[in-house]
Amino acid sequence: MWAVLPVKDVTDAKQRLAAVLTPDERQQLFRTMAADVLRTLTRARGLDGVMLVTRDPWAMELAQELGARVHVEAVNAGHTAAVTAAAARLRDDGADGLLQVPGDVPLVTADEIERVLAAHGPAPAMTIVPAHDERGSNCVACSPPDAVPLRFGNDSFRPHLEVARGLGIEPVVLKLPGLALDIDTPDDLRALLARPGDTAAHHYLNDSGIAARLPEPADLAVEAS
Repeated sequence: MWAVLPVKDVTDAKQRLAAVLTPDERQQLFRTMAADVLRTLTRARGLDGVMLVTRDPWAMELAQELGARVHVEAVNAGHTAAVTAAAARLRDDGADGLLQVPGDVPLVTADEIERVLAAHGPAPAMTIVPAHDERGSNCVACSPPDAVPLRFGNDSFRPHLEVARGLGIEPVVLKLPGLALDIDTPDDLRALLARPGDTAAHHYLNDSGIAARLPEPADLAVEAS
């Protein structure tokens, strides 16, 4: 089983945080979160390897530093296209399976990745960890790598279940708190800061002063009105 981490072009990263972060802050936050996730994947036991799918020079350097393989995208075609390309590459290379994780779940732990691997059944199989709102798919493991066609987005969790069942695969669903929290909105930032952690994302948000100035939900509502 290979872990796959897509890292898209950071130029326009995290647009839904534009109300509280500058473009430079959004880019730096994305980089720190992706670094957190990649470091966790490289520490998890039971993976055959880690593949970064990207065309970003910074991400390639990080992958080299941490010993991850890089699949270079010709164009920045989005999360779904990146995972699909990785699945095809891993299938052609004879890999048993794929475990995809996004770059914005900084609280993921090696123990959670190992729990996904332990729960995953023999091929054909799918294991999925939903986002905290049970709309997104924050971790999907498939054996073989292309066992289920994946399509990511804000409401991908239940469609992924339906597609897998349509192929005769009953997915294993795990609810894991670290993987469940993907950082897209100011509320997600507040949820991240409310949890203890020694992640690069925590350090960046605190050291940069973002944590101290992050407005409360009521303040954002007044600004938007």
